[in-house]
Amino acid sequence: MIRNYFKVAIRALLKNKVYSLINIVGLALGMAVTMLIGLWIWDELTYDRYHQNHDRIAQVMMHQSWDGRKGTQTAVPVPLHHELKEKYSDFKYVVPSSWTFGHILAYKGTKLNKTGNYMGADGPHMLSLEMLKGTRMGLKDPHSIIIDESLAKALFRDEDPINKIVKIDNKSEVKVTGVYKDLPNNTELNEVHYLLPWELYLIAETWVKESRESWGNNSFQTYVQLQPTADFEKVSAKIKNTILNHNPKDAAKPEVFLHPMSKWHLYSEFKNGVIAGGRIEFVWLFGCIGAFVLLLACINFMNLSTARSEKRAKEVGIRKAIGSVRTQLVGQFLSESLLVSFLALALSILLVEASLPFFNDLSSKHLALPWQSPVFWLMAVGFTLFTGLISGSYPAFYLSSFQPVKVLKGTFRVGRYASLPRKVLVVLQFTVSVTLIIGTIAVFRQVQFAKDRPVGFNREGLIYLNMNTEESYKNYQAFRTELLSSGVVANVTKSSSPITQLYSNQVGFDWKGKDPNKQALFGTVAVSEDFGKTVGLQFVSGRDFSTKFATDSSALILNESAAKYTGMKNVVGETIKWNDKAYTVIGVVKDVIMDSPYRPAMSTIFTYNPGWSGIITIKIAPQTGVSRALSRIEEIYRKHDPGAPFDYKFSSEEYARKFASEVRVGKLATFFACLAIFISCLGLFGLASFVAEQRIKEIGVRKVLGASVFNLWGLLSKDFVGLVIISFCISVPIAYYLMNNWLSRYEYHSDLSWWIFASAGIGALIVTLATVSYQAISAALMNPVKSLKTE
Repeated sequence: MIRNYFKVAIRALLKNKVYSLINIVGLALGMAVTMLIGLWIWDELTYDRYHQNHDRIAQVMMHQSWDGRKGTQTAVPVPLHHELKEKYSDFKYVVPSSWTFGHILAYKGTKLNKTGNYMGADGPHMLSLEMLKGTRMGLKDPHSIIIDESLAKALFRDEDPINKIVKIDNKSEVKVTGVYKDLPNNTELNEVHYLLPWELYLIAETWVKESRESWGNNSFQTYVQLQPTADFEKVSAKIKNTILNHNPKDAAKPEVFLHPMSKWHLYSEFKNGVIAGGRIEFVWLFGCIGAFVLLLACINFMNLSTARSEKRAKEVGIRKAIGSVRTQLVGQFLSESLLVSFLALALSILLVEASLPFFNDLSSKHLALPWQSPVFWLMAVGFTLFTGLISGSYPAFYLSSFQPVKVLKGTFRVGRYASLPRKVLVVLQFTVSVTLIIGTIAVFRQVQFAKDRPVGFNREGLIYLNMNTEESYKNYQAFRTELLSSGVVANVTKSSSPITQLYSNQVGFDWKGKDPNKQALFGTVAVSEDFGKTVGLQFVSGRDFSTKFATDSSALILNESAAKYTGMKNVVGETIKWNDKAYTVIGVVKDVIMDSPYRPAMSTIFTYNPGWSGIITIKIAPQTGVSRALSRIEEIYRKHDPGAPFDYKFSSEEYARKFASEVRVGKLATFFACLAIFISCLGLFGLASFVAEQRIKEIGVRKVLGASVFNLWGLLSKDFVGLVIISFCISVPIAYYLMNNWLSRYEYHSDLSWWIFASAGIGALIVTLATVSYQAISAALMNPVKSLKTE
């Protein structure tokens, strides 16, 4: 019986090749999109699962209160890890860590600038690194290093790395004591290519050693692994006041808490001390899109199957007359649906495999179909069965309900409301499609809105590089002098942060009229002379730092937000105390967007302190070609710092990275929206073809009576246009609600202008007319003699 079902199903597919092709391609596209989104979601949900104890690992973080609001940060003081380790039995490991920064690793003639961390000796155990050579105990020696597999190959090629001596930043020598397998891309620590001992950090960096006992220097990170019986919330409550107990006068009232590794990636955003979301919102967004796109494909199948019901009415009548019961007919039609679904599955897998390189590039992922996974195939088959049953259920139960007497007598009519379910499904299709179009436009407009925001500096021709070695500090002045005399550079300066980032926040500021109950927090950037001139700061009043003024070592430049925060009308010339040292304000500049372009600029202070500055910023001369300038700069750089590779970054490119997440979401949304519209139009094309076929005689009669092609085109198109207009009316409030909620996450955002909705509606209408018009015009141009003389 089952074999017979599939025989009939294959014959039915071959008999109606166009409709079968539309069904299979439509379903395959829907399944392919869902599969791609499923791979993306799985990658997101399994972030950091590489670490065996991911459910017990957490980062120690801190809330601080400023002006009535709580801010959240990962930076904590050094002595905190000692306190947690010594006084609390809830922790199996407490591991101090530096931030992930680039260091120069040199072995023989090879020099590489790679990112890594200084970390406590228990770090490799806590992270359960898969060691290929050596052991996880490698960081016990303060002059050791463990490296990942890729770095080992790049640095040592075919040599055995173990016990080889590597020079760090041309000053510290360390011995390779272990090689671990590369961390997967879906881990928050995937940029950590090596680990150096925490003890070496204390030796190599004087400022770190000086911070060893300081509870006020929040410049470090701490990770912990809980004991199996401990609970994150209970332990967080225990350690909440650890910092405050050691620094009770801290007006920021720091609160320590644990942020579990399982939440690092998906729940990384905090608002006023509470988790406010993060990547999990994109997971829900794309999950819904995947479900809706698949639904659109299933709707096509239902619509075309029910639309052709009259064609199969006699078949149902004869089957029932010779003894078929309804369950057999349902089985027959469901088998046809399942056959289409499995054919679509095969095609969808081919489509996914072909589109993965493009999709990976679009989403910045490294996804692949898990061909060897039984779970994948079980899910694929289960998913296909589910899709086949869902898409075939309505046609199966609808067609099997026909009365054989009426069908065989010729008195069967589908009724005036028979097309109503199809119309509802078409409306649903285009509601989803138009909503996606509106959402896509809104995302790109928000990105463009932020890009058009004044940044407060000139990004053109601006590059920067890190000062990693002692030679770079020692020879900076000579390097700068030779660059300026080369003719390819307009200016050179130093700073503690690149102009596109803000590394440091400081407290301890006081000034005349300051509210004593407020603890002022300012972003701080140490710079050398001509910093403003080099990066193009826009001075509202006052001047830039200069070597012409010996007093500039006790001077400050404020941005507009900082000047406004002080409450002074004319802050230039006023005195601000910082840690009890008096500074004179010499200038005010327009706000510089150093952090997120979607948030207000932070109140920032620039201080003249060349010794604290480790970033060289170079302004390429406008009349010089970039390629020629870079070649000359590299030549001079290697002369003054031969032990370091010439690794530079363009400020314009670094600023563009701030929009990467939103741009990626916009591109993915566009990709899925286009597929949704295509699938909807595919179904519309099939329905238009069927309607034209059903009304072929009516069209012939109307032509004979004098109807023009335009009249007939309007006759066949108006119903579909009406459905799209209804879809538009439904989608507008839905899209407005969703996008308004999304935009409200950003303090600096665009508005939802009327033209966004109008553009989406007009676009959907044009696409609909283009899809329907082919069938409508083809039918209108047909010779009426042929349509009227054939039965």
